[in-house]
Amino acid sequence: MQFEKGSWRNRNRIKTPAGPHWLTVPVLTKGHNFPLINQVRVNNAESWQKKHLRSLAQYYSKAPCYDQYAPALAELLLRPWESLCELNVELIRHLAAVLGLNTPFVFSSELGVAGSGAPRLVDIMSVLGGTVFYEGAAGRDYIEEALFKERGIRVEYQDYRHPTYAQLHGEFVPYLSVVDLLFNHGPSSLNILTGSGA
Repeated sequence: MQFEKGSWRNRNRIKTPAGPHWLTVPVLTKGHNFPLINQVRVNNAESWQKKHLRSLAQYYSKAPCYDQYAPALAELLLRPWESLCELNVELIRHLAAVLGLNTPFVFSSELGVAGSGAPRLVDIMSVLGGTVFYEGAAGRDYIEEALFKERGIRVEYQDYRHPTYAQLHGEFVPYLSVVDLLFNHGPSSLNILTGSGA
C-alpha cells in the first residue's frame, strides 16, 4: 500500500478540553515519490514519543483506566522505531491484545500474491481461504464485485455506527484513537465497540 500524506497511517486523534488533538509521528518522505508504507521511515530527529506521552498524561491521567494501560503503551512507544510500518504493526498487535482480540495477522507481502487492485485482493482472499470480503462503505462506488463473486467470495459493506461512551472533557467526540476508549472504559471497551453492552 502507498503511504498517503495527511492520512491516519502516521497520526491519530485524542480528546482535550479544547476538542480533538492530533498526535502525529513525524516521517521522512521528502525526495521519495509516493513511497510504500513499508518504506516510510520515522523522523527521530524530533522527540515525538515523549511529546505524545506527555499529551496522553495531561489529558487522560484522570481517566478511570489510565494507570492500567499507560505504562505498557509508554514502553512500546519509547522503543527506538525506524520504520513506520513496524511501529504501526506493533501498536495494532498490542491494542488488539489489550482489547481481547485474538485474530491472526498476516502480511499480504508475505503471501507471494502479485498484481494490484481488486484482482490482487481476490487472490489474497483465495490464498487465505476467505469467503467474505469486508469493504468500507465508500467501496460501493468502485469495488468490482463480479471479480469476487466469480471466486465464490461475498462482498459485505461496512455500515459502521460509532458507539457513544462516557469520556472526559465534555460532550462526546467520535472517531478518536482507541486509547480514548481504553483509558475511559478499560476491560469493557470491546463490548462497547461491538455493541454488546458497556
